[in-house]
Amino acid sequence: MNKMSRLSRTLLYLVLAIVLLSGSFPVGESAIGVNWGTISFHRLKPSTVVDLLKDNNIKRVKLFDADPGSLTALMGSGIEVMVGIPNEMLAALSSSTDASDLWVRQNVSRYVVKGGADIRYVAVGNEPFLTSYSGQFQSFVVPALLNLQQSLVKANLAGYVKLVVPCNADAYESSLPSQGAFRPELTQIMTQLVSFLNSNGSPFVVNIYPFLSLYGNSDFPQDYAFFEGSTHPVTDGSNVYYNAFDGNFDTLVAALNKLGYGQMPIIIGEVGWPTDGAIGANLTAARVFNQGLIKHVLSNKGTPLRPDAPPMDIYLFALLDEGAKSVLPGNFERHWGIFSFDGQAKYALNLGLGNKLLKNAKNVEYLPSRWCVADPSKDLTNVANHLRVACSAADCTTLNYGGSCNEIGAKGNISYAFNSYYQLQMQNAQSCDFDGLGMVTFLDPSVGDCRFPVGVNDHKSSLAFRSCHRWTTIWTSILGGVWFFLML
Repeated sequence: MNKMSRLSRTLLYLVLAIVLLSGSFPVGESAIGVNWGTISFHRLKPSTVVDLLKDNNIKRVKLFDADPGSLTALMGSGIEVMVGIPNEMLAALSSSTDASDLWVRQNVSRYVVKGGADIRYVAVGNEPFLTSYSGQFQSFVVPALLNLQQSLVKANLAGYVKLVVPCNADAYESSLPSQGAFRPELTQIMTQLVSFLNSNGSPFVVNIYPFLSLYGNSDFPQDYAFFEGSTHPVTDGSNVYYNAFDGNFDTLVAALNKLGYGQMPIIIGEVGWPTDGAIGANLTAARVFNQGLIKHVLSNKGTPLRPDAPPMDIYLFALLDEGAKSVLPGNFERHWGIFSFDGQAKYALNLGLGNKLLKNAKNVEYLPSRWCVADPSKDLTNVANHLRVACSAADCTTLNYGGSCNEIGAKGNISYAFNSYYQLQMQNAQSCDFDGLGMVTFLDPSVGDCRFPVGVNDHKSSLAFRSCHRWTTIWTSILGGVWFFLML
């Protein structure tokens, strides 16, 4: 590192130190970022995704791991990055500074160089306090934070790269926002966590999903999930809440205030609306929610408990659809993207970043324009086993109840399943055989909103992913496909 680089970094550290010693944090306009997940059968090349981010003026991106391909592609882009550490790594990082030193060297230091990746945050775990984990990762979080902080100090990066812990909104609870409090069993660890965050100038990161509130509760007022005003507002003393986002956000503010950190900056790590896979998950609802969210946040009005002080940053979930995610929470899990898996915009959306509409990915290397469908001249009576094979490997979630392909008929269902498997297998001729029941066509069989996809020609990453996630995908796809087979 040359003298000028050392001087610049030293000055940056001094500015940050002044901010920390003053006990306050700079408040500016919210910035819109995106989550870039890669659990997909058809992965775009990382360089294509980075170009997509740049074309849409997206300056912040959140990763769920420290994938070398993604980080290498982000080098020199000027995009601020939050890299992730999976929950499964917390135990090792909490027990060994050697492990944390190695992780920082391999996944942060090597990229934070001149012309490198602008890594600003490291997300230590992802929703590690989630109720469904039954405390599995809870005891590892703070020790892992402490070890990683030491490692960042050793690497002279602690003043620039901040550690955060993305939390699910189920970490706190209350019937009214002003009464918000962390779950009783989390009080001690949350006190330790927010003290650490405050001492190191880090924000609190939370994931808020009004869609899940609506999806999981038939009594939840539908209009309260959006930003158009509600006929069922929540009155909390002198404050009135007209949308679930503000109510949830202020519940966290109240919970932080009870611990003595009511002014802690907050980043929304994940927020969005799916476009398929469930009732209420569609293109129109996703557009209305996301556009309403962006308009609401960029207005800088804030919330009743934080007027004129919106979240620091908001990361939309998600940039791209991830067709190989677990469907245990619901089939909608594979359809959160504002872009489809191939980088094509699903609906009109103004991110407030200079472009009035989303711009599609360029130079996508598709497989040839051909599809596998059921041969109309064949008897399909004994097709059920072939469907199980196809949908246990490929994504058939759009065929289920509430999906965009739910009403294309039995033969349409069969063709969709056949084609999904065919594209997954990179259009290998044998993968469209199905004992003679399948045939290749060059006419797009898509019907209305039901799109029959063509795969992306990224053979290496697709095969690598398929090997890594094979058993998880097969198991969850079988569970998700049970209802589909019953309807045939």
